[in-house]
Amino acid sequence: MSLQTLASLPPLHIASLLRQYGLRPKKSLGQNFLHDPSVLIKIIRVSGIQADDTVLEIGPGLGSLTRYLALVARQVIAVELDERLLDPLKSVIYGYTNIRLIHADILKLSLIQLLDSSGYLVVANIPYYITSALLRYLLEAPIRPRRLVLTVQNEVAARICAKPGDMSLLALSVQVYGRPVVLTNIPAGAFYPVPKVDSAVVGIDIYHAPLISPPALDSFFRLIKAGFSQKRKTLHNALSAGLGRKKSEIEFLLHAASIDPRRRAETLSLDEWGVLTGVYASRE
Repeated sequence: MSLQTLASLPPLHIASLLRQYGLRPKKSLGQNFLHDPSVLIKIIRVSGIQADDTVLEIGPGLGSLTRYLALVARQVIAVELDERLLDPLKSVIYGYTNIRLIHADILKLSLIQLLDSSGYLVVANIPYYITSALLRYLLEAPIRPRRLVLTVQNEVAARICAKPGDMSLLALSVQVYGRPVVLTNIPAGAFYPVPKVDSAVVGIDIYHAPLISPPALDSFFRLIKAGFSQKRKTLHNALSAGLGRKKSEIEFLLHAASIDPRRRAETLSLDEWGVLTGVYASRE
């Protein structure tokens, strides 16, 4: 599909569509509808969608992006939680034979029943409040996506892509499964209603296997949750409190992993957490 064809798609008038159906965006669901055609086309360009791909779109809203996805992908599976949006959404995507619309909470769906196999793409403009839960759900799914392309607030994008020194629980939870990178930035004015902050599109290419061996993943998540449970404390104290272990035992673990107990959780790299996980798991 050429960019010229994408550019010929008429824009949606979100405010008019909402008025037509007597609707208002729900703040509780983080509803800010992306409508700028140039931004929508840019998302398609950076997503890397191939003609034979299946795309899972989470939260299609009023279908602004859904239409573009349908022009470039073999199949689009659009999962929408808000029942109020179904009628206008159906009117927008009417005539597109490769869009499958499902009214459901994505976190309560079985991806095995929804998709044929691994290797699909996820494209979503996701609200802040479900970011962590949604990422964990997708990254740990029995059939995993090849790539995630997520529109999130700038702050969230920075946390996902963080480097040692600014690492977070979210960054480690994502980076153990895939490589994140900011693909493009989106100004607040591209949405309706206009949010208070700008956004970014993050691409996460999923590894064939997690960087921590699957049997050790539970130990890895237990450790990082404990490490970030008290961010102002040293790793020594945070792990002791978070794991309910004696400080002498934690000090032994850290020294065995060649990590200074005085460091803080955000300074450790994923590799260092991996070494610490190996030491911790061997003693469990």
